[in-house]
Amino acid sequence: MPLANAEVLVAGSVCEAHELRFEQEQDPRLQIEIPPEFAGKWPSRAACLSAKAAWDLEAPGPNQPIPFSHKHHSGAFAIDCQYCHSGTSVSAAAGMPSVEVCMGCHSQLPKEYDEIEGIRILKQDYWEQKRPIEWEQLHRVPEYVQFRHNRHAAAGLLCQDCHGPVETMDKLYLVPQTNWAYGVPYQKLEMGWCVNCHKANSNQASIDCLKCHY
Repeated sequence: MPLANAEVLVAGSVCEAHELRFEQEQDPRLQIEIPPEFAGKWPSRAACLSAKAAWDLEAPGPNQPIPFSHKHHSGAFAIDCQYCHSGTSVSAAAGMPSVEVCMGCHSQLPKEYDEIEGIRILKQDYWEQKRPIEWEQLHRVPEYVQFRHNRHAAAGLLCQDCHGPVETMDKLYLVPQTNWAYGVPYQKLEMGWCVNCHKANSNQASIDCLKCHY
């Protein structure tokens, strides 16, 4: 039964409506009101939650210019990494998604998705202004190291082998280094980690110093 004299919680957006419905499922006594303009199903609750999590200032990692969630895109929708990071399999460097790539999908989505701040930023600040997205770089090897994405892709390595389970992460960040052996870290993209992978690789990858260092 509803609580007597309880405050009625009114949704101010579609995302808020999703959350109020969810809370009411947990506590049927909760009294909620969903105005007709916020009663639609788009944007989805998953999209609302991922967009919020991707721009969480309290979460580790830098905030990107747009709150992009890998969990939502490559996880929930199973978008192949190279659809956004095009050219990675044929180039030394990993490609970064352009505004055109983002809009190739988002121009097809219902306009109701514009409720999400990140999509409004994409459209208004970058697409309409014809500005490139200046993504914050996370992974960077030193200048004296030569690393080619295409050779690793050709050897059969998955993106997740080096970058971790990005399909489970809303906001990407570098994993703190905690494991060391023989004076070098080996749990992330540093020398010991790379050497261990080369030694274990079924393709018998070289561990010659000049193979990776200039």
